[in-house]
Amino acid sequence: MRICPVIDLEATGRNIARLRRKAGLSVRELQEVFGFSTPQAIYKWQRGNALPTVDNLVILASALGVPVDALLVVDRG
Repeated sequence: MRICPVIDLEATGRNIARLRRKAGLSVRELQEVFGFSTPQAIYKWQRGNALPTVDNLVILASALGVPVDALLVVDRG
């Protein structure tokens, strides 16, 4: 039986926050990159309550200067 990998939401959120800080960006600065009216989506990503959509993952990776797969923490079971 093949085990499917699963994205670890909390670890991915911590990773996004770490990479944001490493890139020297504030949550508000990322909010501006995305054109969001509030920073709530970014806070949800960082807490592991939600994942960015695929198109937002691409934008986030570009803003942070990393490949998309560097954002996600995958549990391969």
